[in-house]
Amino acid sequence: MQVSDPNNVKIYNLSAGKSLPEWLSERKRRALLKKNVDIRRRIELIQDFDMPALSSTVKVSKDGNYVLATGTYKPRVKCFDVNNLSLKFERCFDSEAVTFEVLSDDYSKLVFLQCDRYIEFHAAYGRYYRLRIPKFGRDLQYDYSSCDIFVVGASPDVYRLNLERGQFMTPYTSTASSINKCTINPVHNLLLCGTQEGKVEAWDQRSKSMVGSLDCAFTCMNENKDLEGFPSVTSLKFNGGLQLGVGTATGQILLYDIRSNKPFYIKDHMYGLPIKDVHFHYQQDLVFSLDSTVLKIWEKNNGKLYTSIEANIEFNNLCTVPNTGLFFLANENPKIQTYYIPSLGPAPKWASFLDSLTEELEENIRENVYDDYKFVTKQELENLGLDHLIGTNLMRAYMHGYFMDIRLYKKAKSVANPFEFEEYRKKKIRETIEKGRENRVQVTKLPKVNKDLALKLMNDEQNSKKNKVAATTILNDNRFKALFENPDFEVDKNTDEFRLLNPVLSRLDNSKMKQMKQKLVAQEFEPVDEEMEGKNSSEESEDDLEEGNEESSDDEHTWTKEVKKQHKIIQREHRQKEWEEEKRAREEEMLKQPKLYELRHGEEFKGLNSLKKKLNKASLSERLSNEDTSVRLLGSVGNREMTFSTRKKKNFSLEEKNRRHREERKRLVRPVHGIKSKFKSKFGGNRR
Repeated sequence: MQVSDPNNVKIYNLSAGKSLPEWLSERKRRALLKKNVDIRRRIELIQDFDMPALSSTVKVSKDGNYVLATGTYKPRVKCFDVNNLSLKFERCFDSEAVTFEVLSDDYSKLVFLQCDRYIEFHAAYGRYYRLRIPKFGRDLQYDYSSCDIFVVGASPDVYRLNLERGQFMTPYTSTASSINKCTINPVHNLLLCGTQEGKVEAWDQRSKSMVGSLDCAFTCMNENKDLEGFPSVTSLKFNGGLQLGVGTATGQILLYDIRSNKPFYIKDHMYGLPIKDVHFHYQQDLVFSLDSTVLKIWEKNNGKLYTSIEANIEFNNLCTVPNTGLFFLANENPKIQTYYIPSLGPAPKWASFLDSLTEELEENIRENVYDDYKFVTKQELENLGLDHLIGTNLMRAYMHGYFMDIRLYKKAKSVANPFEFEEYRKKKIRETIEKGRENRVQVTKLPKVNKDLALKLMNDEQNSKKNKVAATTILNDNRFKALFENPDFEVDKNTDEFRLLNPVLSRLDNSKMKQMKQKLVAQEFEPVDEEMEGKNSSEESEDDLEEGNEESSDDEHTWTKEVKKQHKIIQREHRQKEWEEEKRAREEEMLKQPKLYELRHGEEFKGLNSLKKKLNKASLSERLSNEDTSVRLLGSVGNREMTFSTRKKKNFSLEEKNRRHREERKRLVRPVHGIKSKFKSKFGGNRR
């Protein structure tokens, strides 16, 4: 069971939860009930209350003891006995049932309208008779007073089948191309037909003629001219003898008093989907309206929403159990949805345990444990002077902070900041004063980042009507707020791209910038020019056009000149840099000579290791400057390319020194010939 409370109305979904398959043994069922909490807590109001694929229609018998439902696949009807809360019988059809009617008080007499133009009559034991109608049927109604079955469909004729005589009677011929829905008022037996053209036609069975017509489509089009599609009539329902509810294909419900041709209330679902069912709640002035996505329950007189049930899968049909708060929803799912709303009425006699169950659930609802506690961080505790309470019973550690009693927090807050109310009062006064100043002349302040860009946009906003909209959007839009606050978005004017592309800022030289700044400061305190105020809009537009044409032509000339000039300057700077790098490289080659080190008195020569240590301690830039690496510029943004090899370079000078040292040693080494014979003569032979 699932509980929800949209619009503070408790709705119990009795069909929510997992269901167990039939082929499971009793032992496995008990094991699953012990393990799975969801299965243990589920409420199976009626056993096997489902269809193999989907359910299309649900109805309750007149005596209230049987619930009948049709679905697919295979096409079938199921009858459930509510006294035993189980399936009574199941029958299959040759084709799908569009709708059906219960002719008797119980399940013993049924009539089904099928999608292949057949009408089937069923008795208690099974199918009794089968006949065919000329056109495909869409709806079927039975009149208990005359024993006539009325069938409407894809034709202007209303077929009449009299069950007492067992033959077709003369049909009623409508002015419409086809009829979607029909209903009979049980008080005065008036037959109403909803047509494809959006009209409701009333037929009197005594005179066998049409006695009235309502143009619902015309009313819907007048109310909402932006409707998508045509408002054909898709559902009809009487409320007593005088009130009528009409649902349209565009999602409107029109409530009529049949004595008037204008609706007294129109409700729109705002989804644009056809209304499949309209029902009235007799105890309260409520209306049930169903489309494929939502069931809305609203007040009849003012249209105020009482509650709603949104669909996880498409709804097909609504069936309310009379004088109770229980109702069924056929949908595109195997399970037939069962809902119970205690505020609409009590549970039926056969499910009286629902009342006690819902009362217990209401009693178990308690307040949240954390309602009387305040979550604070360690920094907040230090600011309040309560950090010494960490580790005591007054603080309960939770994630990155602590829970503390709300009363203690308020006391500590009042002690730590006794003038908080005064600060709040001053803040509110300041805000009120600032709101009053909005109509005055506001001081224009330049931002910290991209001042030149902001200045240029302000200038465009004041002078040029062409760029006024774009300038105001960039300056006032919060999406571009970081452009004038974050230093990462600062425009670098020294890059070659900026200078070559000549963006908006490069049009302004320093002298023009100074003039604009002075102009902005002066405008803050100058009154509005009366001559400009007195100008006509036509004169202003002509002046703006002339100025705009002159400015555009001047800007194009200056732009091309600036680009050429900047291109020459950049080329000159690149040549200067290359010449300086070549000069530096030549000077470094000349400086690469053997260094002589002088040993002072009392000092010790530690070799080249000390020099290596010094080099290792040097920064990366110093080491790269000393090394002979080939570094070159890439583009004009400042990217560099450095080529290097992972192999160690051979030190040819060291190898040459080692070779000379070996040759010198060879020359100085004495020959060892004769040592062996002298050793033998002295020690008397070889020793092992």
